Amino acid sequence: MRRSLCSLREILLTIALHSCSIAPSAAEATFTNPILPGGYPDPSICRVQDDFYVVNSTFEYFPALPIHHSRDLVNWELIGHAIDREEQAGGRVNLVDVQSDGGIHAPSLRCRDNQFYVITTNVYQPAEHGLPTEMVNFVLTADNPSGPWSMPHVIEGAPGIDPDLFFDDDGTVWYLGNHAPADAAYPGEGEIWLQQLDTEHWSLIGERYFLWRGALKNAIWAEGPHLYKAYGRYYLLVAEGGTSFDHAVTIASSPTLTGPYIGNGRNPILTSRHLSYDHWVHSTGHADLVELQDGRWYMVALGVRGDIERGSNMGRETHLIPVQWELEPYVWKAEKIYWPVAAPLSGRVERVNLAPFPNAQQQPVSVFVDEFDAPTLGMAWNFRRVPLANTVSLTDRPGFLSLSTSPNRPHNRERASLLGFRQTETDFEYQVAMHFMPRQLGAQAGINLFQKDDNYLAVTIVLEESNFFIQTELQSPNHSLQRVAREALTQFDGEIHFRIISRNGEYTVQYALKANDNWSDLSQVGGNHLISRGYTGAYLGLYAQCDSCGVPETSYFDRVEYRPLPR
Repeated sequence: MRRSLCSLREILLTIALHSCSIAPSAAEATFTNPILPGGYPDPSICRVQDDFYVVNSTFEYFPALPIHHSRDLVNWELIGHAIDREEQAGGRVNLVDVQSDGGIHAPSLRCRDNQFYVITTNVYQPAEHGLPTEMVNFVLTADNPSGPWSMPHVIEGAPGIDPDLFFDDDGTVWYLGNHAPADAAYPGEGEIWLQQLDTEHWSLIGERYFLWRGALKNAIWAEGPHLYKAYGRYYLLVAEGGTSFDHAVTIASSPTLTGPYIGNGRNPILTSRHLSYDHWVHSTGHADLVELQDGRWYMVALGVRGDIERGSNMGRETHLIPVQWELEPYVWKAEKIYWPVAAPLSGRVERVNLAPFPNAQQQPVSVFVDEFDAPTLGMAWNFRRVPLANTVSLTDRPGFLSLSTSPNRPHNRERASLLGFRQTETDFEYQVAMHFMPRQLGAQAGINLFQKDDNYLAVTIVLEESNFFIQTELQSPNHSLQRVAREALTQFDGEIHFRIISRNGEYTVQYALKANDNWSDLSQVGGNHLISRGYTGAYLGLYAQCDSCGVPETSYFDRVEYRPLPR
C-alpha cells in the first residue's frame, strides 16, 4: 500500500474552481456532487477489483437497501435491493406497519471471498404505548450484489444501531456496534464496541471490547462506525454530532484491533460545522472509506444541499470526497501515525471536483420515463412500507400500471395505495398520463409528491355529487389536510394529464384533458412545503384512495416522465 499524493493537476484544478477565474481544461474530467442525488443517506461503499458498490439507508421504504454499482465512482447504476421480497420484511425486520423514520438505518456493505454482506439495523416502535422500541441488528448475504439476498440473520444481544462488519487478516470476523454507556459523561454520549462474530451461527462470541467514545465532547452520539486496516494500524471511523448542521466525521487509531484507540488530534476530518449555515451543502458526515487499486483513497459521505431555506426536498444525499493519507510531522513524537485527510486542498465537500479517473465523464441525471411496458415494476419505484396486496398490477391492462384504491390516506403506520421514485433535483418537470372512470362517490386517483405520511401534495381526479373534479390538496406536518384548489371537469371522459413544474421555489400544478391540449393552471404551492425534516427525501408518486368504496376502483397510468431542470 503506498501513500496517496495530490498531483499538480489536482492543485491547479482546485485553484481554478475556487477562483472561478480559470476554467479547467477540457481534457480534465470533472464530476459534480452529489454522486447519488435524491434521498440516499448513510452511504457505505466497498470495492471488488474494478467494481464499486454502495448501499444506503431506506428507513420505512420498501424495497429496502438499494445497491448501486459503478466502475468510475461518479456514474452509478441501481442494480438491486438487499430487501426486495415481502418475506424478508416481516417478523422482527418489520416494514409492514413501521413508524415514520423507523425501519432500516445505516447499513454497511462489505465483501469477503466473493461473498457480499450487508449489516444494518431495523428500528421498530410498537404501536402500543409503554412498549420499548426494538432495535434489531441483522446481516444479509449474497453471492451477487444485485441479488438475490438471503433472509435476515438476526444478531442477538447486540445493542445500539449502525453496525459494521470487519474481516481481519487472520480470518476472524468482528461485529462493530455502538451503545449508550452506563457511565455516560454527558447526555447522548455514545460508545463504540467490538466483539467477534460466529458467521456460521450468526452469534456473538468471546469478550466484548469497548473502543472509543468519540472526539467531540458534548456532541451527541458516536455512531456509524467503520473499521479499516492500513499502514500497519487499525483505524476507527465514526459519525458524531447528530445528523444536522453539527454532523461530523472523526477518526481514531490503534496498533491492535481491540485498542486502545487514540483520536486524531485534527478531528473532525470532515464536517461543515465550521462553515456558514448557507454553505451550498451542510450536515456532511456519516462517511465510509474505500481504497482504489492504485492505492488512492476516497470517501463517501452524506450531505444536505441548502437549496430552500437552508434545506432540501431531497434530504440527505451521497457525496464523493478525495482522501490523502499524511504522516504526522511532529518531530517530538517517537511514533508518528498516518492519518487520512478528507478533501486535502479545501477541507470540505466541493460541488465540482476532478474525476477519480481521467476518462470518467459524469453523465447528468437523466430524464426518467416509464411507460409500463415491462412485466415487472422498475427498481426506481418504492412504497412507503410493504405494499398492500392486490393494489398494483402491470398485467391487468398491458402497457399500463393499474393502481386500485384503498381506504387509507397516507398516515403513520398505514399502507396507502401510493408508490413513487426519488426526486433528484430541486427544479424539475413531472408529467403523468392517467385513465380513471370510477363509479363510486369519493373515489380519487392521481399524483402525489410526498415527503412523509403527514407531508405531501396530492393532485387527483375525484368523483363527488355525480361530477368529476380536479383538486390540489396539501398535507403539512401538524396541520389538517388543506384543499388548495378545485375545478369541475364538465368534459371529462376518463383521460387526464397532470404536470407539475418546480422552479424558483414554487410548484406550478397544471392539467390537460387530452395529450395535445394546452395546459391549464390549477394551483401554485411553495416548494418549501416538502423540505426534508426527517431522515428521507421527497418522492414523486402515483396515488389512489377511497374511504367509502364498497369495492376498489382502479386507475390506469400509461406514462410517467420526470425531467430535472437546470438552475
